[in-house]
Amino acid sequence: MSWLPKNCVVVPVDFSDQSIAALDEARQLVESPSRMYVIHVLPVLSSVEPGVIWDTIDDGARRDHVETALRERLSDAKWEGVELAVRIGDPASEIVDFASGVGADIIVLPSHGRTGLTHLLIGSVAERVIRLAKCPVLVLKEGP
Repeated sequence: MSWLPKNCVVVPVDFSDQSIAALDEARQLVESPSRMYVIHVLPVLSSVEPGVIWDTIDDGARRDHVETALRERLSDAKWEGVELAVRIGDPASEIVDFASGVGADIIVLPSHGRTGLTHLLIGSVAERVIRLAKCPVLVLKEGP
């Protein structure tokens, strides 16, 4: 399998330093940033959340807020042309569905390195993406 260049790379971002670093790694796999898709997945709000009960927050506003934050974070010229997407739902499922929809050649995402009880309770989005994805997945581990 040839690693370079890829026509379409999907990079999930959760605003952590690791996910932002994954953007730089993914950028090396494509000729142009316009071949990169950056996706952020918001959790579904429970019907008992105060903002939902009092009707002070809606999914459209949440999406707009995240998209604005992504545009600010990726305001450097080197990211001009990057496609941004914001979805709501289960992170792994949404990432894989999005990647499939855009015909991704590869998904590049960081591993946060959770272990023990935290890993058991929270799980690993990276693990679920690997299991569900139809394309190759590059998981970047944080250095020592």
